[in-house]
Amino acid sequence: MRLNRRTLLAAAAVLALAGSPRDVRAAEDPAVAPITKLYAKFEDALKNGAGDLKTRLAAVGDTLAATFDTPAMVATAVGPKWKTFKPEQQAALTEAFGQYFVTLYANRLSQAAGGKFEIKPQSEVKGPNRVVSTRVSNKDGDDSDVDYVVNAENRVQDVLLNGNVSEVASLRAGFAEPLKTGGADGLLKFMRERTDGMLAKGSK
Repeated sequence: MRLNRRTLLAAAAVLALAGSPRDVRAAEDPAVAPITKLYAKFEDALKNGAGDLKTRLAAVGDTLAATFDTPAMVATAVGPKWKTFKPEQQAALTEAFGQYFVTLYANRLSQAAGGKFEIKPQSEVKGPNRVVSTRVSNKDGDDSDVDYVVNAENRVQDVLLNGNVSEVASLRAGFAEPLKTGGADGLLKFMRERTDGMLAKGSK
């Protein structure tokens, strides 16, 4: 068969059409969408420098709260003791954790000023969840792999630094002492004090 220009163009069109569904699926990956939105907010908040913590919170706080499944995260971070707490204790801890976690991330965001955020367009299956891989670089060019574990509701329930350092596991380690010494009330006090401390320091 002789391959003339028309035949080659037709073949190219077929290949392009065959590839397009994969490209569309990658672009519309529902697990990736919230991370894309989150990073867009981060970049916008850092456009004119990091600013102070309260300014960053105003810019990214609502998006962080919508992106992360903080009720599930606090229950996992507390561990088996969570089920022994009264409903009102769980509610108070969930609210305090949401404020603590959002403030923590807004506080960390200053380290990324002048850097860049890259997102792999297709998530990967990990058990019942999906993992969205990203890379975050600071202004000096130092980068870290940051992977988001996204649940079936497309909300983040854990963050993995460089593939193996779990955010929730780190939180659980930090919560162990206040839980041991003060139970639910001790953890509530711990998170509120940490949140207030970050806000006070970040406003200076």
